Amino acid sequence: MSFIVTPQSMHFDEPLPLQGGGSIRSYDLAYETYGQLNADKSNAVLVCHALNASHHVAGVYEGQPKSQGWWDNMIGPGKPVDTNKFFVIGVNNLGSCFGSTGPMHPDPETGRIYGADFPVVTVEDWVDAQARLLDRLGVDQLAAVLGGSLGGMQALSWTLRYPQRMRHAVVVASAPNLNAENIAFNEVARRAIVTDPDFHGGHFYEHGVVPARGLRIARMIGHITYLSDDVMNQKFGRSLRAPELPPGADPQPGDVAQGLRDYLYSTQDVEFQIESYLRYQGEKFSNYFDANTYLLITRALDYFDPARAHDGNLTQALAQARASFLLVSFTTDWRFAPARSREIVKSLLENNRDVSYAEIDAPHGHDAFLLDDARYMGVMRSYFDGIELNLNSKEAA
Repeated sequence: MSFIVTPQSMHFDEPLPLQGGGSIRSYDLAYETYGQLNADKSNAVLVCHALNASHHVAGVYEGQPKSQGWWDNMIGPGKPVDTNKFFVIGVNNLGSCFGSTGPMHPDPETGRIYGADFPVVTVEDWVDAQARLLDRLGVDQLAAVLGGSLGGMQALSWTLRYPQRMRHAVVVASAPNLNAENIAFNEVARRAIVTDPDFHGGHFYEHGVVPARGLRIARMIGHITYLSDDVMNQKFGRSLRAPELPPGADPQPGDVAQGLRDYLYSTQDVEFQIESYLRYQGEKFSNYFDANTYLLITRALDYFDPARAHDGNLTQALAQARASFLLVSFTTDWRFAPARSREIVKSLLENNRDVSYAEIDAPHGHDAFLLDDARYMGVMRSYFDGIELNLNSKEAA
């Protein structure tokens, strides 16, 4: 059962230096907290979000029963990350479109909406911004940083940028960097957006339009990569939609089948259920997500590569990590395949780090990290129960 939560916002005037050069100043971060910070402030868990998610990790908003947080099955009272035991913090990343400062907001230097001029941000920049928010909340060290997909990259980055400020890193359905195929998918999605006539070089706000066509296509491309072939075949297969008569059509009984067939093929309308599903997902996405945010976040995904500064040697890159790790992957996740998690595990073991690894045989593809798989939930519950036991033992001592 979900609990009532309230979104919050924190303002920062001190400029945040960015990895790409320059800085961003006078910005806001949207966030939410769940549970209570204990007396010695040792039970805080930071949750990092994926591409199209936000700070609204768990619970519901007052009077909005359908406003469940995106990881509500994972986080809450009595759930694997139990908010009766942990103080959980969700932060919306800079450049996003769910409350934190992003392309939709005015640039304090010019007063003009940022649009395409919003500075390039990286995973490392997000981590630095999160660290500042934790400073304000009085959290010096985290019990854990948890994230799936792009959120997992942030958790990994936390272990390198602030190794002393966290005790555990939980990296789910993620990778140490994107492979060429993933970068290619992101680029095709970006091209769909920037070539939309309503994009206007990223300053579409001034024209009172939204590049909805490009956003729809970008989401359709992305959604295909989040599902496994097994799930798509099971849910949709080659099933056709129930055809509808064209407006005003009144065919004779003997002509119905042929008339519908001719209509569908002549208009090239949606015929298969998978087409209908993808169009629905694309339409929904275009109504709530910002096009410039999509470009920014997919670029941050592409750029993330902690091994780059070490000539591609991930073992050297992870040598500075001090946290204990749990990594989870899913067998049918071909976008962030288990082999990518095993790369991280191997490099951590070569550094003699404390590592647990679970490879879940689940049919759901990349989306499995958001779903209720008993084995997956059991692994997460067991790991966080272990963290809680360590907290209690320290308090007893």
